Amino acid sequence: MNKLYFKYGTMGSSKTAQALMCRYNYLQKNFNVLIAKPSIDVRSKNIESRIGLSSPCETFDTETNLIEFYKWFDSIKKVDVFIIDEAQFLTASQVNELKEITKNIPVLCYGLLTNFKTELFEGSKRLVELADSLMEIKSVCKCGRKATINARKINGKIIQEGEEIAIGSDEKYEGMCYWCYKKEINN
Repeated sequence: MNKLYFKYGTMGSSKTAQALMCRYNYLQKNFNVLIAKPSIDVRSKNIESRIGLSSPCETFDTETNLIEFYKWFDSIKKVDVFIIDEAQFLTASQVNELKEITKNIPVLCYGLLTNFKTELFEGSKRLVELADSLMEIKSVCKCGRKATINARKINGKIIQEGEEIAIGSDEKYEGMCYWCYKKEINN
C-alpha cells in the first residue's frame, strides 16, 4: 500500500543522508526514483548530506503543483517512488497534493519538524496532520540528551528573533536538548 511518510529530526540528525540511502535502496532494486527539494535551498544544485552522500535532484518552488510535477516526470520515465528532502519548506497545499500522489506511489518526505523559534513549519505541520507514517530521526545534544531544538546562532549566541527561514547548516544551527537551549538563552 502506498503511503505518505514523514521522517523528521533536528539539524544534524542525518535526515538527508537517510533520504539518499533510501533512494539508493530503491535504485538498487530497479525502481525509478524522483528525488527533489524546494528551490529555496540554494546551497547546492544536488541533495548533499554532511557525511558526503550526494545525488542530483529536481527542484520546485512554492507555486509548483506537485501533482503536475510528478505527472510530468512520470510521463518521461515511470516514477515508482517520490522522495522529498527539506520537506519543512513545503506549503500545506503541496502536502495535500503529495497525499493525492500516494494513490499511485509512495511519497517519502524528510525534514525538520520545528523552526529555530520551536514552532512548526507550515509543511511539517501539514505532514504531521496527513502522513500515514511519522518517524523521528533522533540526534543527540552536546550533553548527551536527545536533541529536540534547532537553535539558530549568530556569533556563537542563540537568537530567538528573525525570519523563519535562513538557509544554513552547522555554521548557523545546532541541534540541542531543551535544557541546554534554555541554559544558553538565559546566559
